[in-house]
Amino acid sequence: MFNRTTVTEFLLLGFSEGRELQILQFVVFLVIYLVALTGNLFVITAVILDLHLHTPMYFLLINLSILDLGFISVTIPKSMVNCVMNTRSISYFGCFAQVFFFILFSSADVFLLTIMAYDRYIAICKPLHYERVMNRRVCVQLAASAWICGLLNSALHTGSTFSITFCGGNIVDQFFCEIPQLLKLACPDSNRNEVRVIVIVIFLGLSCFVLTVVSYVQIFNTVLRIPSEQGRHKALATCLPHLIVFSLFVSTGTFAYLKPTSSTPAGVDLMAAVLYSVVPPVMNPIIYSMRNKDIKAALWKIIGSRLFSKNKMPIFLP
Repeated sequence: MFNRTTVTEFLLLGFSEGRELQILQFVVFLVIYLVALTGNLFVITAVILDLHLHTPMYFLLINLSILDLGFISVTIPKSMVNCVMNTRSISYFGCFAQVFFFILFSSADVFLLTIMAYDRYIAICKPLHYERVMNRRVCVQLAASAWICGLLNSALHTGSTFSITFCGGNIVDQFFCEIPQLLKLACPDSNRNEVRVIVIVIFLGLSCFVLTVVSYVQIFNTVLRIPSEQGRHKALATCLPHLIVFSLFVSTGTFAYLKPTSSTPAGVDLMAAVLYSVVPPVMNPIIYSMRNKDIKAALWKIIGSRLFSKNKMPIFLP
């Protein structure tokens, strides 16, 4: 017989129980969150206000920035609040909402990154057909499909996870409600939920990864035939960081969800969670935007116009 109890809240163990380390975690997470928030808001502002950036690539970038803002906002703020309040609790509903939105944003992020790889493939390998293939209607449909697929995937995973009965207590060995850690608390007769999660993660993760790799193989084949060394360097500098971050995101996320629930130390689980839940929202604005001359030019134009308008404000003397 198993101890089947009704769970009303969960306890997130996080990184440390020491007060000094909790404060350090708060400071580190605050800096990371502010960097991600600032970078993604800059991208959204620049693309919206600069008419020259109203193109398919930057439309997809706006969606990516919105997803990244939601992605990192689901986990980091709650962890920071717990550090400040010296508590580890999260309500059952709060955990449910965290899992739902985390899977929604992370799944849609993977789908959108795959779409962006396809966009780069068309732009570099078939430039003459780019405007016809990636027209406004297609871009809206592709972006909407990423959000819808993320929503469906999230509903399936969240419903499957919280339909189980918890027999292993309510202590989650992670800094947020992560499905693999919640499955550790499931009763033995709920293993079918874990199998279902593994099958879906394998299918979706590998499908997106294969599509992205195929796109970049074609891109690299085209780039290597560019006669100009400067042109090759520019194309590779644009594509390689995208592929690296995407591979890191997919590999660490897949590792976290596919490994046996009790086969790795807690420290490894925490590190994997940071790599796939915290690093991409911070790195994406830097890779896709801060290194992009058009984005930087748009930001400087916006900042310059604001400063100029302030300097030109009329002064009324008494």
